[in-house]
Amino acid sequence: MNKKILVTQSSMPPLDEYLELIKDIWNTRWLTNMGKYHKEFQAKLKEYLDTENIELFTNGHMALELSLQAMNFQRGRTEVITTPFTFASTTHAIIRNGLTPVFCDINPVDFTIDVTKIEELITDKTCAIMPVHVYGNVCNVDEIERIAKKYELKTIYDSAHTFGVRYKGVSTANFGDLSIFSFHATKVFHTIEGGAACFHDTKIGRKLYHLKNFGITGPETVDGIGANAKMNEFCAAMGICNLRHVDENISKRKLVYERYIDNFSNVDGLQLNKFSKDITPNYAYFPVIFDEKIFGSSRNEVFEQLAKNDIHVRKYFYPLTNSFECFHGMFDVSETPIALHISNRVLTLPIYSELSLDDVDRICEILLTCKK
Repeated sequence: MNKKILVTQSSMPPLDEYLELIKDIWNTRWLTNMGKYHKEFQAKLKEYLDTENIELFTNGHMALELSLQAMNFQRGRTEVITTPFTFASTTHAIIRNGLTPVFCDINPVDFTIDVTKIEELITDKTCAIMPVHVYGNVCNVDEIERIAKKYELKTIYDSAHTFGVRYKGVSTANFGDLSIFSFHATKVFHTIEGGAACFHDTKIGRKLYHLKNFGITGPETVDGIGANAKMNEFCAAMGICNLRHVDENISKRKLVYERYIDNFSNVDGLQLNKFSKDITPNYAYFPVIFDEKIFGSSRNEVFEQLAKNDIHVRKYFYPLTNSFECFHGMFDVSETPIALHISNRVLTLPIYSELSLDDVDRICEILLTCKK
């Protein structure tokens, strides 16, 4: 019987490390509401990400949604330029704020937003740009900054894929007005569930703090309408433990990435994700784009062949968010043809720190049986 291999596996710290921390939670019974470990994790994360300011959240989506709300856009400025080649959260956060996503296509090299197409989408209703770093690739932050300054737009980065990544030595936590991270269990770094917003303006930080805590500003004062998006102590403790080991885990993921590259580098019909020399990557994902005419099999056929062998990969990102059933008739996917092309051809293969190189070789061997 084949060994079952999932597309990802959550990294876990040594059990005794986590138990040592949660023993204190048991003793104090301080489980949430910005307790001891919340504060410790916030400080350590700020140092690791080399960022000015940071707020923690119960998950990455609430960090994204409340960050948009904290921007307090001018009346009538309701359009956010973004990409459909992303997870549902990005688009939903925009719409749940009463804003309208305006979809920009991606570039076919690193799958991030095509900066040459942003300016033509800007109108007098545009309030912000929300680019998405993809698979550990970093958007063209220099050009996006130029455009945002020229048109006086806010920039909120969905940085869920770039924890620990640096561009020209600068942490991705520092780009734009805000950069949002997800600490979901499937990510390179996780807190079981969690998220964070990194920012420059301390006024935004105060707003975020109040928004995640019901709008409460004092023991008897609630001067705004907020949500409940606080990270609890158990998640913060997991974050503290995993932060101790994240660099080691990234190093192990690098070995997996390099083994895939070795196996596929001379195979026609496969487009692999190769990082720019300016990027210090985190090896978060291993996407492969299949050219059916050259490779001989479609993405879907490869998906089925791997599944038959208990290797569970992911069509990620598929479908595009602008084609979701819940938005039927609202958007035209033909306006983002490159994103549509990539979405219909991409598979992300298993990659995690504990994946053995022998298993990588087996995955590659089975995948390559599809080549005709």
